[in-house]
Amino acid sequence: MQKPNDLNQSRIVLKQDSTLIAVIEMSLSSWLVAGIVPDVERQPLKKLAVDESALLKLLNRWREEAEKAGRRIERITVAFEAGRDGFWLARWLRARGIEAHVIHASSVAVSREHRRAKTDRLDTELLKRAFLGWLRGERDHCKMVAIPTTKDEDAKRPNRERQSLVGEQTRIVNRMKAALIRLGIRGFNPKLKKAAGRLEDLRTPEGEPIPPNTLAELHRDMERRRLVSDQIRQIEKARLERMEQAPGDGPHAMVRLIARVIGVGIETADMLVHEVLSRKLRDRRAVARYAGLTGAPDESGSKRREKGLAKAGNARVRGGMIQLAWRFLLFQKDSALAQWYRTRTEGGRNRKTIIVALARKLLIALWRLVTTGEVPAGVVLRAA
Repeated sequence: MQKPNDLNQSRIVLKQDSTLIAVIEMSLSSWLVAGIVPDVERQPLKKLAVDESALLKLLNRWREEAEKAGRRIERITVAFEAGRDGFWLARWLRARGIEAHVIHASSVAVSREHRRAKTDRLDTELLKRAFLGWLRGERDHCKMVAIPTTKDEDAKRPNRERQSLVGEQTRIVNRMKAALIRLGIRGFNPKLKKAAGRLEDLRTPEGEPIPPNTLAELHRDMERRRLVSDQIRQIEKARLERMEQAPGDGPHAMVRLIARVIGVGIETADMLVHEVLSRKLRDRRAVARYAGLTGAPDESGSKRREKGLAKAGNARVRGGMIQLAWRFLLFQKDSALAQWYRTRTEGGRNRKTIIVALARKLLIALWRLVTTGEVPAGVVLRAA
């Protein structure tokens, strides 16, 4: 029996004589739209500017062509690959009665030639072939991406913006340290509150002050770092205010529950909830696969080996879970998962390999915690 949230095959019977099928190869400057129109021998191909209204007019024109040929169109389906444009077009088309799907780009089979020909026209042919197989109900012919609401997409922005700002802050600090080390000045911490006032007192090993251009650059970097730090604090404060205003809201309740696990901070909990745990994943294998924490076997004939992590899922979740797994070992030493890790790594063997397995098990345990309320064995929770 097919799961209700399974996007690997279509759940609607394809009636090709009354279905208009279109695929879009999207770029920043133009869209190439290819169609399959019932009872129209040619397979139309039209290049459009990035304009959703022009796309809708084109689909209606192809519908009229089919009706002139004697076919009544009951269903219009459109598909395109997930990419920079996100999901706004799919939501816009669905609001106008058109069935829209977003194809997972890595699930479309391509030629294995060393130098395969690649053009927008050839890409539309590949998309049509993959989309047709999916519409016919062929399992795993290609995979569709779940289309989130605008609210769901917007909920991810604070955590992602904070992650970007933290990286920018680190780059600024490293650049200041590198500028000082180039002059032979070590041991100076540019993150201190009074660091800007101490720059004029610093001296190189030759006893010279910092050159004027380098000094001006350091002052600008410190101002930039201060601005980034203020923005990070604003994001954190706004998130706490939202949680206090609606503590019983679905995602907020999940964040508060996971943050009760000792060793899991509010940042990690917020990232996990909005990136993976709030999604409707059908089982534990789907949870691990979405995070990219599953293996990539390489088997052929008598050859049996593992190529490492598939890394096909969400990189933020994967990196965050591996960091959390190391932290979990420090704060939850008596838990069943920590004991499992110590048993598998006696003598210091395979620590890096087993930590990935621990991250996968821990993610599944947290998923069960927020979906069924099952607390992982031996895990200590903070007071509610």
